[in-house]
Amino acid sequence: MILVRWICFALALIFTAWLIPGIEVSSFLSAMLACIIIALINTFIKPVIEFISLPLNFLTIGLFSFVINALLLMLAGWLTPGLEVDGFLSALLGSIVLSLFSMGISKI
Repeated sequence: MILVRWICFALALIFTAWLIPGIEVSSFLSAMLACIIIALINTFIKPVIEFISLPLNFLTIGLFSFVINALLLMLAGWLTPGLEVDGFLSALLGSIVLSLFSMGISKI
């Protein structure tokens, strides 16, 4: 079951790269590796950053979470060979699309 979710999320990342200009995935294996790195970032780094930015997130009624997700996607692009994220706007749009796909994959 985990393998199926991993493959679906890699396909979602490839589709996001196709849809959003400024995000590029060189191969399916790069997408698979990016999924692992994104999962590790979301597990270990994201909770710490969300805790630190809690007052700012509270003031913006949760909208700062989009900025956090975009920055973490840029970090994943920096860490993953084969995943290129060109700018903040691409990362912001890409993180929104990936979040929607992630919700869909989790529901299925």
